[in-house]
Amino acid sequence: MLNFSAARNRGNRSQELREKTTVIKFLSTTYPDKQQLLASTIHQRRTKPSLSNSSFISLQRLLILCVVLILSPPTVESREEYRQQQQRDMPNNTARNTPFHVNPQASAELPDKVCIIGSGNWGSAIAQIVGRNAEKLEFCETEVSMWVYEEMIDGEKLTDIINTRHENVKYLPGVRLPENVRAFPDLSEACEGATLLIFVLPHQFLPRLLPTIRNAVHPSCRGVSLIKGLDFDRSRNRPTLISEGISKEMWQEFRCGVLMGANVANEVASGQMCESTLASRFGPPLDERTRQIFDSDSFKVSHIEDIAGAEACGALKNVIALGAGFVDGLGLGGNTKAALLRVGLKEMAQFCRTFFEGIQDDTFMQSAGMADLITTCYGGRNRKCAEAFAKRRLKAEKLGNEEIIDLESLWNDIEASLLNGQKLQGTLAAKEAFTALDAIGKIDKFPLIKTIHEISFEGRKVSSICDGIRTVSFSHL
Repeated sequence: MLNFSAARNRGNRSQELREKTTVIKFLSTTYPDKQQLLASTIHQRRTKPSLSNSSFISLQRLLILCVVLILSPPTVESREEYRQQQQRDMPNNTARNTPFHVNPQASAELPDKVCIIGSGNWGSAIAQIVGRNAEKLEFCETEVSMWVYEEMIDGEKLTDIINTRHENVKYLPGVRLPENVRAFPDLSEACEGATLLIFVLPHQFLPRLLPTIRNAVHPSCRGVSLIKGLDFDRSRNRPTLISEGISKEMWQEFRCGVLMGANVANEVASGQMCESTLASRFGPPLDERTRQIFDSDSFKVSHIEDIAGAEACGALKNVIALGAGFVDGLGLGGNTKAALLRVGLKEMAQFCRTFFEGIQDDTFMQSAGMADLITTCYGGRNRKCAEAFAKRRLKAEKLGNEEIIDLESLWNDIEASLLNGQKLQGTLAAKEAFTALDAIGKIDKFPLIKTIHEISFEGRKVSSICDGIRTVSFSHL
């Protein structure tokens, strides 16, 4: 049961923490040369995880520190060190005016204030787990913020529905959210003072959101991306990691890991047993603390350090899932799909090694690799839409009018009719994977990805999907 006395105490400490965060941001920005003194003085080291009042510097003491810092002039050495650091951080963008941020490891001395950026099907499902864990983990504040893109549902605001009925009636109906998960329509308010951001929204929305997030969070904030996709550098025709893009837009020392795995949102929300993989390099103790924030009896989370491998798998499995949908649309059986999964996993591994460094073989045996590929190719939106695409193409072929079908419009129609406002990720990933491989002259070494792209966008017959499976010559994963 919830300890209401403890909850009230945590609420009071949460308010004090927000007040102290405001002072800390002022000090860090106005007196950057004093940041080492600031970082070492703000919080006293704890010998065990506890939320006792004596564990933290009081607001009064912090204000005294503010006066001391104002009255004590900076040394020449500290000013010069800060100036050089700023030049290293922003060699080509001196107008950015990014404030100084305390070393991320300082967040190990704070109670984690968690904010979930996104409230769709998967965002609401993970909020259920994170909210329950925040209530019982002593190193977490009880309240979990969730930024919600405001919508009107039968005359009511979606945020009001979530905060009163504790249910996301549009994206996860029938599933009760913990009462300590609070929905915010204002992004800055949701992120205020956060030490852990959980990104779970379509990645195309990130560029316009990150500046607001950067100015609101705690200086020692870190992040975990649940976004299954890749960014794409069109100037070089190369895939890039969304987690790296987030880090660059936040600040130089901001660290962002990923959580990937065989995690169909509705099954996670209903408490069915599943696994997931946290890939991060926050260092001790933050890697383990972050893992515990996600882990539960029915949602088992393991930890690895291969961020690039885990994140790339989360995008590429959606491409292979299109092929699985084509197999299902053709009415082919389990043997054919098993062959497609085997070849698909090998091409995923080879793609990762082609474009990213530090890829580990074990990543592909994690939930983020093989398990996510399997569940996506048997369920999930990409397989479902690809099956519908294949059946529509086959029907048009029988009627003799397949040549006049606009394939882009067909994908858009299927997405609109089947996904209830969610986005189809595999088609964009297929385009970008094809473009990247073609740009370096290696597309023929990836026959399955090439075939899926040609069926999806170039008018190749759906029945040719087996041509992408028949031959593959990789000697290892």
